Parts: sequence; structure tokens; C-alpha cells
Amino acid sequence: MCFFLYIASPLTLSEVRSMLPPGLNADLAPSHRESLHRLHPPARTVAKLLVGACSCDLFRPRRSDPTDDERELRSRYSRARVPRTQVIEALERHRRGSAFPASPSRGWSEALAGFVVEHARNAGPTLYLLEFAHQETEGPRAESVLGCSAADVRRHHARWLIEGKPTLVS
Repeated sequence: MCFFLYIASPLTLSEVRSMLPPGLNADLAPSHRESLHRLHPPARTVAKLLVGACSCDLFRPRRSDPTDDERELRSRYSRARVPRTQVIEALERHRRGSAFPASPSRGWSEALAGFVVEHARNAGPTLYLLEFAHQETEGPRAESVLGCSAADVRRHHARWLIEGKPTLVS
């Protein structure tokens, strides 16, 4: 129930992990394998990119006050009518944050952009999907795939990715 960033890569999970900056992790995402592979057939690996237990830090800096930090999440859960027990579990996961003691000097957004650019250079076109969902989704549809160059990612940092829209970076 936080933000999650999925990657559909032509590389193996080990190869993807070897390229990640310190503090950023990749875990297999079997729930999205079929739908993302259908959108990007060259993908060998479908994984979630995580800082700690979610991908929130990649797109918005954490605030020092936990109440302020969680305000947007609580609001989204409320609009989606997520049951209270699921909200509590999600907020606890979000609070765990990163096991890494500090964020990169230029921030997680910049670290992600660097990874995406390097990955495109080494692996070729790769699909990314940013989601915020309280339940499993059917997956994105082919007509909703956006295209983006690695140069665009470098220039725009986190703005290259639109929530709910798969983006093919080449």
C-alpha cells in the first residue's frame, strides 16, 4: 500500500542487483510477471525496486515528522476505503523505511535516475511501472505504455515516470 516501482528487465535478477546503488534493493515480483512480460517480451526478470520495504523514498523525501510523512498515504487509503487493519500494516511497513542509514548525497530520485540510465546503456530497453495500490491489480494494458529516453530520465529525474503508466526506457 505504499508506492512500489516495478522493473521488467532483459537482465537476470543478479545482474540487476549488481547495478543498484547502495541501499536500493530488488526483489522478484511474481504478481506482475505475466502482465509486464506481455508488455515487454524481452524481459527476463520482473522485480520490485525497494528502499527498505517500499519504493516511497524514490519519489518523495521523507519528512522528519511521521504524521506529516504519512498524511498523503492516509488520505489515499481513506479515498480507496482500505480496511483499517490493512492501513495499519501498510503504515508499519512504510515506517520501517530504509535499513540503509542515510540516503545518497544527491537523494534517492537522483540515485534512481543514475541506475535507470546505466541500466538502459547496459541492458537496452527496460519497462518500469510505478504503482500505489491496496490490492493486486490486473496489470497495465499495452496501449498505455509510454516511451522515454535515458537522456530524458537524466534530465527530469523522477518526473519521467507517471503513476500507473508503464514506461519503456531506451
